[in-house]
Amino acid sequence: MVYFSPATKEITAKIVYYGPGMCGKTTNLQKVHELMRPQMKTDLVSVATETDRTIYFDFLPVKLGKVAGFDFVVRSFTVPGQPYYAETRKMVLQGADGVVFVADSQRYMLDQNKDSLMDLKRNLKLNGLDYYSIPLIIQYNKRDLPDILDVADLDSALNDRRVPTFTASAYRGQGVVETLKAITLSVFKHVRDGGLAGISGVKPQPGATMPRASAVP
Repeated sequence: MVYFSPATKEITAKIVYYGPGMCGKTTNLQKVHELMRPQMKTDLVSVATETDRTIYFDFLPVKLGKVAGFDFVVRSFTVPGQPYYAETRKMVLQGADGVVFVADSQRYMLDQNKDSLMDLKRNLKLNGLDYYSIPLIIQYNKRDLPDILDVADLDSALNDRRVPTFTASAYRGQGVVETLKAITLSVFKHVRDGGLAGISGVKPQPGATMPRASAVP
């Protein structure tokens, strides 16, 4: 659920990057953070575990405009993918407004991708969130590596919602900005068109227009 701050006149939405261990979630956010203009972002915060990290930063997509007179701020998180960090993933996913599922395109990773997607569905449900309605983007990462699955095969195995997908090489910085643009716009539209229902004093503006995808970040 979006966080509403009357003091700062900001609405903060939470986007979570989800996927199996070492699929490129952290690299996605690191590359995006590098590419953003300094005035748009806060510092990148990293919480290290033994084998993986949870990182996050806030950014202000200035060209998206306002929602009901409030600045729209996005906080992006990654989750550790290893199976034994299940409780951490559930905690980080709490209150999410949108999800990027990062799949590893390598053939041998297909079962781990499927397991991670099932884990996402389970943890969304445990947090009172609906997998079939929450804004979702799927990224097929590591397209620069050998022995990868075709996008059609990945879609058949993972994209049961038929949501937008992006191919990427996060290590090379390819496709990471496009992925973030897509989920940010999806969350913005969701918030603008009804995601603020029930928050006292805030009313979505149905007459607002959507920006072009090139506006973010």
